[in-house]
Amino acid sequence: MLKAPIGILGGTFDPIHIGHLRPAIEARDTLELAEIRLIPNHIPPHRANPFCSSEQRLAMVRLAAAENRHFVVDERELKRDKPSYTIDTLIELRHELPDTPLCFLMGMDSLLSLPSWHRWQELLDYGHLVVSTRPGWQLDYPAGVAQLLTNHHTSDASALHRQLAGHIWLADNQPVELSATRLRALLEAGQDTRYLLPESVAHYIDQQGLYRANRR
Repeated sequence: MLKAPIGILGGTFDPIHIGHLRPAIEARDTLELAEIRLIPNHIPPHRANPFCSSEQRLAMVRLAAAENRHFVVDERELKRDKPSYTIDTLIELRHELPDTPLCFLMGMDSLLSLPSWHRWQELLDYGHLVVSTRPGWQLDYPAGVAQLLTNHHTSDASALHRQLAGHIWLADNQPVELSATRLRALLEAGQDTRYLLPESVAHYIDQQGLYRANRR
């Protein structure tokens, strides 16, 4: 008997905001996930180095997680001295949770760029992919991704409970058009960012003087 699946949400979280959290909450509710693990990257393989330190980003993730009992903070990638590859994290979690389906949450932009990921063909050996839509993206899949969807897509949410790994589920959720880049620009300009990130995170950013124009 398999346990209820868990969601896994990795990211730089520089800072964490509703564009990360709202789709995760909807996925948890729709798929009846036991929890959502928030896993901040230490060295993101596909992005520039974060603006804030690992300690500051972890502090913000902890504050965000404290506001929802279904969020759990997982620090494993921050303890690595190498790039944060998703495949490594999924392999570790599979060993730790042998009876729990793993649902890796990602945006449509990440799915479209999946062939650039380290050992991307192996991801579905260890977990499911749950893909959130994002405004403005046309569903013109690269050949490798199109084939992956042909072989692994399911519209049956219960299938993610019956199997440890191997499915791709496209979330029919309410997209949130917000990026960390846009949010940092608003913060740098001193504009009002209420309702775009948890209040506790906003307070921490203000208290620490993060993302201000004169910070660097």
